[in-house]
Amino acid sequence: MVDSASGGELHEDFSRESVQLNRDLETMTEEMENISVRLTLMAYDMVVLRTDPQLSKAHKRLEDEYLKCKAVICKSK
Repeated sequence: MVDSASGGELHEDFSRESVQLNRDLETMTEEMENISVRLTLMAYDMVVLRTDPQLSKAHKRLEDEYLKCKAVICKSK
């Protein structure tokens, strides 16, 4: 026969495992969302950049300006 202390410990262990499982699933879901966003952006870039060469140049210039701004902002912090 299982005493009440053992039953309580088992319940606590199960609760801790459930919480950890929820954290792990949330982390995995966030990682998959990030991968999905990056994949979507990559696909968009491939389609857009291959259809209009001028757009590729404008995109590169915009990216360069963004990196300059980011460097200034991050440097000031």
